[in-house]
Amino acid sequence: MNMMAHRQLPPSAKEAAIARASGQLLSRYARNKASLKLRVTDGVQAEPIELPAGAVALLMDILEAMAAGQGVTIIPENAELTTVQAADVLNVSRPFLIKLLDEQKIPHRKVGKHRRIRMEDVMAYKASIDAERESVLDQLAADAQEQDMGYGKP
Repeated sequence: MNMMAHRQLPPSAKEAAIARASGQLLSRYARNKASLKLRVTDGVQAEPIELPAGAVALLMDILEAMAAGQGVTIIPENAELTTVQAADVLNVSRPFLIKLLDEQKIPHRKVGKHRRIRMEDVMAYKASIDAERESVLDQLAADAQEQDMGYGKP
């Protein structure tokens, strides 16, 4: 199946409960970071399937999000996003994203008048700003400890 993205809206309370229970059961086996063999049944037939380790990890992330009542969107790494989609992924406004593109902070290409951004470039930018934020927070915590502002040293 070739799809740009798959979006699952937030689950119902019943679906969240099923996701929570399934995630708890699956987590015992997922810790090994290896492929898993499962038996799928529909009440009449049972068929074994094997999930690669990456799919198991992804499934655990999906179940965790659903158990928390969150919707999930899956977008392939090589997908090209519109500016609206990329802004949604980064949780920023479209004008702010356009500014980032104009400043060449995120690579993109033009298709006619429209900009297209690769998902992997969006995620690389997100990882870099997350790392920068963490570094700043670490420095703030270190400064607070140094100045004895009520934070004990770990």
